[in-house]
Amino acid sequence: MPGQPLPRERGDALLDDCTLNSLLRRGVSEIIVEQEFVELLRSGKSLRLKMGFDPSRPDIHLGHVVGLRKLRRLQELGHKVILIVGDWTAQIGDPSGESVTRPMLTHQEVMANAESYMTQFFKIVDRDRTETILQSEWFGKFNLATVIDLTRRFTLAQFLERDDFARRYQARRPIAITEFLYPLLQAYDSVAIRSDVEFGGTDQKFNLLVGRDLQSMMGQRPQQCFLMPLLVGTDGVQKMSKSLGNYVAVDDAPKEMFGKVMSIGDGLMLNYFDLLTDAPPEEIEEMRRATSEGSVNPMELKKRLAAEITAQFHPAKAVEEARRHFERTVQGREAPEEAPEVRYEVLGEVCVVRSDGVHGEEARREAPIQGGLVATADLIWAAGLAKSKSEAKRLLAQSAVEIDEARHTGASVALRNGAVIRVGRRRYARLVEMDRRP
Repeated sequence: MPGQPLPRERGDALLDDCTLNSLLRRGVSEIIVEQEFVELLRSGKSLRLKMGFDPSRPDIHLGHVVGLRKLRRLQELGHKVILIVGDWTAQIGDPSGESVTRPMLTHQEVMANAESYMTQFFKIVDRDRTETILQSEWFGKFNLATVIDLTRRFTLAQFLERDDFARRYQARRPIAITEFLYPLLQAYDSVAIRSDVEFGGTDQKFNLLVGRDLQSMMGQRPQQCFLMPLLVGTDGVQKMSKSLGNYVAVDDAPKEMFGKVMSIGDGLMLNYFDLLTDAPPEEIEEMRRATSEGSVNPMELKKRLAAEITAQFHPAKAVEEARRHFERTVQGREAPEEAPEVRYEVLGEVCVVRSDGVHGEEARREAPIQGGLVATADLIWAAGLAKSKSEAKRLLAQSAVEIDEARHTGASVALRNGAVIRVGRRRYARLVEMDRRP
């Protein structure tokens, strides 16, 4: 059944050495303080695992899944996730290491994003062992005196130790006072729910440590900070991010998800196996040995990786269909039967193209015709196969364009009813002249 990526075990599992080692080492960058965390695990207490999110965007991608899988595993050991919906902090904005403050959202926008986020969140994390809380439950009661009392507990010098703030300060770039409030409010979340362990990426280390400090100041046992690595995106260079376009979304369709995973470089493959699957460490090590010796085809290992990741979110039948689709269209270089149609008509010296939803965008675009030919980059853009004409030109220069299964690098092309344009590995469009069929 889709939406259950990890085996659902009822009853607490024994914390043997193998389980403990996996919890502490696999998919973990740092635990502050590791020995204290181990003591908590062995205490028999059901821990309160804090996971907060600001629904500034409603999407979850595989980068988030690294930490969510760890939460699910701890739930299976009897611990409880406290999911904090940042309906308050999302209305402030946080640079999160990006040197660009996130836009402030209305409460209605935040709640709409939160609903979408949680639908995806519970594809991985056990809903029955999760408590969802809105920040406004406590911040709604705050007044100016409460805020001032919170700010007096930390110094400006402490906050300028945060890497992003330090860089911007040294570069004389502006830092809004509200940005200093963000870590304080996130820290107070830990106090409000009496967090035992808070989870976040390595880019959230400063904020998690502020929470630990604030708990101590307020007489609570300081939370442990569980920091996960940032997953490198499909481009093989930068961390996975929606804004960079190098992501695999949790709600991607099976064929899209499978194809995106297949697009990663061979050098990322074993890291993805380690962070995003349950493949045993010794098996991953054997893959490493085999690939270095050349005794295994990396393509076959990557297809296994794509299948295992896609199976966490989709039924087995859909995964198999996605695999066959990839083998047929990418390896076999066949145009898919369901290639989206784009309709065109020639009006004098202009070709009018209606993409009507191709690749998620509905548009009516025009491409000029000269001597009976249309510029290839203009046609790619008009068909919805590139976000801009400049991107279309770049793809053309990279020899990433095929027309009717033949590589096309020419600056112009003749229009033909029924022609199939392929851009990259997975973007297709079939040209259909108005009121005609190929």
